[in-house]
Amino acid sequence: MSYQIKNLSAHKKEFKTDAMEIPAILHVSDDLMPSDATLAEIEGVASDPHIFHHVAAMSDVHSKKGRKNPTGTVIASEHHLLPQINDTAPNCGMRFLKTNLTDADLTSGNIDRIFQELVRVIPTKAYVGTKVPYSLIMDICRKGVEPVRDFFKMRTKNEIENTFAGGNFFSEIPTEKEILNAIPKLFLHIGQYRLGILGAAGNHFLDLMKVTEIRDPEIAEKFGLKEGQYIFLLHTGSGLLGQYASYLYTPKRKEHLSQKIILEIGKFLFQTDYKKEFKALWKKIESFKDAKEYFSYDDQSLEGKLFITSHNAAANQGYANRSILTHQLDMAIEKVLDKNPELDMLYDMPHVFVHREKNHFGKDVWVHRNGTVRANGPARMNHPLFSQTGEPVFIPSSMSTPAYICAGTDANQSSFFSASHGTGRRKNPLADASLDKETLFKKMKKSHVKLFNAKSSGVIMQDSSYYKDVEEVIAGMEDNQIVKAVAKMEPVAVLMY
Repeated sequence: MSYQIKNLSAHKKEFKTDAMEIPAILHVSDDLMPSDATLAEIEGVASDPHIFHHVAAMSDVHSKKGRKNPTGTVIASEHHLLPQINDTAPNCGMRFLKTNLTDADLTSGNIDRIFQELVRVIPTKAYVGTKVPYSLIMDICRKGVEPVRDFFKMRTKNEIENTFAGGNFFSEIPTEKEILNAIPKLFLHIGQYRLGILGAAGNHFLDLMKVTEIRDPEIAEKFGLKEGQYIFLLHTGSGLLGQYASYLYTPKRKEHLSQKIILEIGKFLFQTDYKKEFKALWKKIESFKDAKEYFSYDDQSLEGKLFITSHNAAANQGYANRSILTHQLDMAIEKVLDKNPELDMLYDMPHVFVHREKNHFGKDVWVHRNGTVRANGPARMNHPLFSQTGEPVFIPSSMSTPAYICAGTDANQSSFFSASHGTGRRKNPLADASLDKETLFKKMKKSHVKLFNAKSSGVIMQDSSYYKDVEEVIAGMEDNQIVKAVAKMEPVAVLMY
């Protein structure tokens, strides 16, 4: 099928068909256009009567197997919550960690020793991570990252104040009963064993990077960044608790038999005050499995309130996971180098979440970001530093190509003040796409990037040949006034599954 697309500028287009209730604004150049299959999915979601104003698609927009809505989209609704819009991994996200490490600290041999220790203490694929008490899991659900910091006596600087929403998706702390009315207790017990795991899905990673170029000296200075500085970029999800809590409320089909089994056991043991309502809800969800329409909740309904409680509690697990992994990173570096790396968090940002936000085209709306990050300009940030700079945005690409740290602007209304969470995949891989691990390791060595763990067969899909050009993506985002590029970083070492 060939779609009619209207060019608004070199990096922005309007997409509208007769089936669509609202248009889609594609923040892409001709070279970064998504496939027709992805456009068909955008057409589908823009045909839903609950969607507000327009669908925003970012430069990394792409379809994902088993998902109804493409990754790289931003969708708003005034009064409805749409669980099928987002992936079943609330607060899959990234954090940016500054260090005091120098070239003298990070010799080739020391990097090897640090990452060999990290492979030991930061599992990528594991049944059990860092076991924690049930009481801590409950506290994380209710209060976010703060209980984790206190429990482990962590020393990461600015961990709460520089986390999205202060490290807690709840604006008012719910009671334990409110959590257990929305999420089966079994899922919380599973959560006790599933923190402190990097993850085997997709491109979850821990990257050591070096700042090689400052693009905006004023903002870089306020961010505490300078050329030659070493930083870590950490990308993880919210673990099985996050997935199970999401599956409870969405028609999305389960991808693994184990998910189906655990979900059914969780339902059977669920001691909620709303058993009758949940039975009716699950029956409705089952009947919706193959529907073209999107499943939705009225935000004032009991089911809608239970859904957002579950979402927020599960999303808090993402913060906790990255916090524990940061602690393991901190301890590993000190063990190897006998030096406190003085980890200082610039920002921790989710890129799969639902959030109530004010004044988007004159309305307060639920913003559903699926593989996108918030990118507020200074005027929209209530933060002592970011109200001067704009919200930090990090744009990684493949594991062997540069990444950027950027700042949101006050002029990116068309994206609902959002940005890409990466460069995204090419429609067609380049000719030098790695076909096997041996070829991949040779290419990584040629790029002077060390790769650790790399046990999965799918790791070759993180090769640069499969990713869009980061310079083109950044140029488009700046042209659309979504972000200002602050600094460029080159990868030094990568840990992933």
